[in-house]
Amino acid sequence: MTSTVFDLSHTSPTKSDPVVIGHDEERLTAIGLRVAEQLAESEADLDAARRITDLRGAGGVERDLEIRRLEARRRRLRALGGDLVLGRTVPADGAPMYIGRIGLTDADGTTLLVDWRTPEAAPFFAATVADPAGIVSRRHYRWSRGRVIDYWDERFDFDDTGAAALDAQSSFIASLGASRSATMTSVLATIAADQDAAIRASSHGALVVDGGPGTGKTVVALHRAAYLLYADPRLQGGRGRILVVGPHRPYLSYIADVLPSLGEDGVTTCTVAEMVPGGEDLPAEPDPEIAALKATVAMIAAVEPAVRFYEEPPRDATDVDTAYGEVRIDRTDWAEAIAAAEPGVPHNEARAEVWEALLDIVVDGYDDVPPAVLRTEPARNRDLAVAFGRVWPVIDPEDLVSDLWSVPAYLRRCAPHLTVEQVRALQRDRPRAWTVADLPLLDAARRRLGDPDAARRTARNRAETAQRRRAMDRVVEDLITSSDDGEALVSMLRAEDIQSVIVDDAGLDRPEPDALAGPFAHIVVDEAQELTDAQWRMLVDRCPSGSFTIVGDRAQARDGFVESWPQRLRRVGIGRARIATLTVNYRTPREIMNAAAPVIRAVLPDANVPSSVRATGIPVRRGRIADLDTVVADWLDAHREGTVCVIGAPAFRVRARVASLSPSTAKGLEFDLVVLVDPARFGDGVAGAVDRYVAMTRSTRELVVLGPADESRVLDPG
Repeated sequence: MTSTVFDLSHTSPTKSDPVVIGHDEERLTAIGLRVAEQLAESEADLDAARRITDLRGAGGVERDLEIRRLEARRRRLRALGGDLVLGRTVPADGAPMYIGRIGLTDADGTTLLVDWRTPEAAPFFAATVADPAGIVSRRHYRWSRGRVIDYWDERFDFDDTGAAALDAQSSFIASLGASRSATMTSVLATIAADQDAAIRASSHGALVVDGGPGTGKTVVALHRAAYLLYADPRLQGGRGRILVVGPHRPYLSYIADVLPSLGEDGVTTCTVAEMVPGGEDLPAEPDPEIAALKATVAMIAAVEPAVRFYEEPPRDATDVDTAYGEVRIDRTDWAEAIAAAEPGVPHNEARAEVWEALLDIVVDGYDDVPPAVLRTEPARNRDLAVAFGRVWPVIDPEDLVSDLWSVPAYLRRCAPHLTVEQVRALQRDRPRAWTVADLPLLDAARRRLGDPDAARRTARNRAETAQRRRAMDRVVEDLITSSDDGEALVSMLRAEDIQSVIVDDAGLDRPEPDALAGPFAHIVVDEAQELTDAQWRMLVDRCPSGSFTIVGDRAQARDGFVESWPQRLRRVGIGRARIATLTVNYRTPREIMNAAAPVIRAVLPDANVPSSVRATGIPVRRGRIADLDTVVADWLDAHREGTVCVIGAPAFRVRARVASLSPSTAKGLEFDLVVLVDPARFGDGVAGAVDRYVAMTRSTRELVVLGPADESRVLDPG
């Protein structure tokens, strides 16, 4: 059979039988044509929208919105790869149903493809020999360069021999053996039933996806984000935003194509450090004791009293000279003005409210002067402004935190839980020499204080608006004077609703919104076992709903993780957490896991080491550090596809298909070949063992361990 969809030349001849694949050929061809049609339609509609020239009234806004919608649609269609169709299911009493990355209908409304996120598609992932979920067979496609190069059928209407089990496993494992690329692609076709259950779980509260290396935690996290955007009412149609937090920038680059390939491109991604401007460039805290002190929730709590210190009314009264006599503002007056700040409004942004309340108090002190006149004079009074600045100053977040690290009495007042020795240890000669450990405090200070320029911006905008109104009043007067129907024009131009139109605020000064400040409707956290309590607070503050997908492995925590997940999360403010445990390693071959398991169990005897489902027949190789270049070059020559990662040799030259990383920056990534260089140098204790364990389990095919040249046998990774 000649086919534009199938290329089964390397499979059994029976798989090319038109009786077996004829219906697939017809459907897959129709799907490809329909996608091409929709892309052409989007291009034409986008071109037409861009040619619209009538931008009067709301026309311009409507055109821009339509252009953005069409651009997003075109982008989604272009992101769909040749493997758009994942497979098909055949129900016990119906026609085959084809499952894909998106839903698709023909021009007449006939369903061509069912979106993988719909309930109808669930059996494709969830059906097992024990529970067929109403289907009698399932077919997986394996794609390459836009054509199906193999497929596997699994039947669930078999007899007592259980013949379907082997074929079910082969379809799954064969897909997992494919070479890795520099970026993770969507692996929908290899999602197992336990992973699918976690993907489709409710978004209420926190879901912890706990599992060892290779169990598909990241796959679950990303597909869950796509699923919730499609199926969760709180997130559908852009109602709420999702944030994906990864351990480092290489990880975020690695997963960058996954969500667009699933039809979703509106998810925000970042690392914890990137939540604070400039944070990604900061060094680690060199002193582990100081890092531990700054990592606690109690330390974050010091920010509130640090700000409150600047929101207390003065003990003594303030006398201010005005053109109408001296004004005395006593402690009660100051307290009343301060109380005008709305709860929850950041300190700097509440300044305008407090100032207006203070002016009201001053005006109320006079009985014989018109309030409008009085408000103008005190508002321009420099002495009053200076006094107000002392009582409610504009505070920069970095100033606030640096004062904690340079004024011992201030730190003792704000963090009474610290001992004298701890207060002394936290003091710095260069308090603004920020490290990663300072980021949670800087973030808490930014959120509590708000924009330092808010008050000045409000004043500038108020003055600009007043000037525009005065200018517009002069124009209105001229129009009324020159009009033949002055009375009608007066009623129209003096109306309140028209005033807000003719004096708009389009040119006023506005700050750029902080895309990472939240709030987010749902947050996905990968490698969550590494987060400190203080870093968790950064995330909790950005997700008022408490809706999280938390992905991690307690055995991969460099600083140890002796608690349970619920205990850790409860301490940081996440009260309700469900646990989905993944125990099957689909990535790492059995040969490598057999070598890696003793490494971690030597320090964590109860580590959740997953069981590998596949073997490559390639043993872990050992050699000398001097052979590093040869090992990499020989592998690249023998393999035209696939990636290599060298871990433990920072100076090694990176190039196409070759990365050089540390154990920390390799977390969350996977490669066909991993070369581990002198793993004994990674350190002792839990941190060293975790680094070796993480490094070894990045491989999907082969692991080579290189040691010093003067040893007759290379050191065991453990």
